[in-house]
Amino acid sequence: MKEIQWNSEGPNLIILGDNLNALKFFPDHSLQLIYIDPPFNTGRVQKRTSVKTVRSPNGSRVGFQGMRYETIRSSATQYDDVFLDYWAFLEPRLAEAWRLLSDTGTLYLHLDYREVHYAKVFLDSIFGRECFLNEIIWAYDYGGKTKRKWPPKHDNILVYVKNPSKYIFNSELIDREPYMAPGLVSKEKASNGKLPTDVWWHTIVSPTGKEKTGYATQKPIGILRRILQASSNENDWVMDFFCGSGTLGVAAKELNRKFILIDKSETAIEITKNRLRSKAGSEETDYYSAI
Repeated sequence: MKEIQWNSEGPNLIILGDNLNALKFFPDHSLQLIYIDPPFNTGRVQKRTSVKTVRSPNGSRVGFQGMRYETIRSSATQYDDVFLDYWAFLEPRLAEAWRLLSDTGTLYLHLDYREVHYAKVFLDSIFGRECFLNEIIWAYDYGGKTKRKWPPKHDNILVYVKNPSKYIFNSELIDREPYMAPGLVSKEKASNGKLPTDVWWHTIVSPTGKEKTGYATQKPIGILRRILQASSNENDWVMDFFCGSGTLGVAAKELNRKFILIDKSETAIEITKNRLRSKAGSEETDYYSAI
């Protein structure tokens, strides 16, 4: 494995390789924020297929003014979301997250309903129950809905701080959102919007939108922007060691944070690099192969 050289004055990093090995190269208390979106242990293969629609005289779909179109399926990305012992895999990585966070730092662990209750028990033991700050519910309304139970349409994000008396929370810097009942507040308040609660209504990445990359589990940049605004300041170091499509890095670039992104998937790293190339200053990002 190639040795990773890092210092707090250095460039952003994108690392290809096993995150548990890579994390050992970073010193204690070196990061302000860690966001991770590990595989959810759903027991199935996660897959996203890219499609595009083009005009064709022989197309099977008819659109405006009788124009005919065909749908072309292109590349697909997938990963195996199955672990024989999911928590034996995840627990040492959460312990590393605790080690790496600064005294003012915050961990955001993004999971779904299948694992979140186990995660809280593990994080209570690693961080301490007094360091639990929030459980954020990210709610959305997209995709198929079962009729055999209440359709699950949310993810869970557990928020733990390293030190409950010193953590950063920039409530005044967070993008505000509209009041659901603006007539019940003053015009000034309605105009300014409200601070989000621990329930975030935010759409997923649209399969046909400009933000999409084709990565199977891409998260919307609005979610990551809010996290970075709340729990870090400009020039702080932030990390995602299951970086996937690199959304944390894109949001960090926009908000002037320094970032470290790690993933073992070459596809994920390539998508991440391509997204960041379009951002100003992307040439300052170092790339280390850690396999």
